[in-house]
Amino acid sequence: MSKKENNPLKVITGPDTRWSYCNAWEPKAIQGGKPKYSVSLIIPKSDKKTIAKIKAAIDAAYREGESKLKGSGRSVPPLSQIKTPLRDGDAERPDDEAYAGAYFVNANSDLAPGIVDADRQTIIDHSEVYSGVYGRASINFYAFNSNGNKGIACGLNNLQKIRDGEPLGGRSRAEDDFADEEDFLS
Repeated sequence: MSKKENNPLKVITGPDTRWSYCNAWEPKAIQGGKPKYSVSLIIPKSDKKTIAKIKAAIDAAYREGESKLKGSGRSVPPLSQIKTPLRDGDAERPDDEAYAGAYFVNANSDLAPGIVDADRQTIIDHSEVYSGVYGRASINFYAFNSNGNKGIACGLNNLQKIRDGEPLGGRSRAEDDFADEEDFLS
């Protein structure tokens, strides 16, 4: 049995978190940057426990990273004036129904996340993990100050698939496309 550590910067999301833009198997470069493993975590606004944990972790990352956020300036910018990772899907993605009634956090990592199923067994079949899956995510928050950009970022640790969901992104799964076709060999 594992010992629970009390790390105020680490959050495990609730089981109704939906994964979007899921790049868990292969790192992907965004806007010409370094390739990273990443996922957009869509968290229902009704999951008040996860939202509260994320807000507390953002506050903790802000307090821990004050010297980094201050940089060469005279003072630390207020948390309300720097970039933070918790975003409102209704405000920022009004045309995407997957983000309706939800917050979202984009998490990424240089290292591949561990990926397990609901029974904590390692998932090796890449088709099991896709944008649209519901599951929990282990994420951590930290302050950054890079090229004039200051804020709090979200790192991706591990993923746990809880259940399948409707694939996001407009692409259907092969299993679904051919599920209802009559046996063409007969």
